[in-house]
Amino acid sequence: MQELRALAARAENKRTETGIPRIAMVQGEIPEHLLTAVYAPMVNLILTGSKTMTVGDRTLRYDPATYFVMSVDLPAIGSVHPSATGEPYLAVSMTLDPVIVAALIRDLPTAVCSTLFASGFSVAPVTGELLDAWIRMLRLMDRSDEIAVLAPAYEREILFRVLQGPLGWMLRDIASPDTALARIGVAINWIRHNFTEQIRVDVLAEMAALSVSAFHRHFKAVTALSPLQYQKRIRLLHARSQLIAGQGSATSIAFSVGYESPNQFSREYARLFGLPPSRDLLKATQELRGG
Repeated sequence: MQELRALAARAENKRTETGIPRIAMVQGEIPEHLLTAVYAPMVNLILTGSKTMTVGDRTLRYDPATYFVMSVDLPAIGSVHPSATGEPYLAVSMTLDPVIVAALIRDLPTAVCSTLFASGFSVAPVTGELLDAWIRMLRLMDRSDEIAVLAPAYEREILFRVLQGPLGWMLRDIASPDTALARIGVAINWIRHNFTEQIRVDVLAEMAALSVSAFHRHFKAVTALSPLQYQKRIRLLHARSQLIAGQGSATSIAFSVGYESPNQFSREYARLFGLPPSRDLLKATQELRGG
């Protein structure tokens, strides 16, 4: 862990690219509004400090020497904390590529079991073998001429170690189009790209090849949200991003993300983020300026 922490300690106070495909790192205090986002499928390893992630009505805490897997795009509210002795939060992540995961699974001698309609995010303790693979990967930051040859091998090793662990079924479901998770993922992908439109749950259920009642039940199991709640979170996250980027007034942004009533938008915004749009913008501006 010490070598891995030393390698990742060059990260900035934001998502920091490493020069290695799909590998990023972050450390220190991160403004809350930057941690409230739609998270792409990933493997994230916590090195120091801790992180909490809330999706719908589920909250998980990640501590050092644990990793979490997110298997679908999920709108989450996150917060990071330094260690009890004051070391800053530090983590590394790998964005998951279903094509690479599928190729690895095809090469495995035995199948990885799938779990029917379980959560789309979970946490597990790290192993020594997984840490070793991460160390070799991050060492490539100082050996850029070796990245093209060795990074793909180390990526496969990290994925292989995750596949061997308690969350291996999540990777299997990401890469297999006929699994339950993949079927829910079709509906999630549609909502992500059409969040401004009115959604019909019966149409989404048909996309997932499920009855309406089964679709509701399994969508909630995967995302901790109903389809309508998921859409609302996506709308509000996009609205907050636009607001903080100065891309319009609260009213114009409300209409742009699909709301018909600015008052309803303001109420739901405050319910999710704790403050109405104008005050939340002021808070985010102060955070970006360092208080």
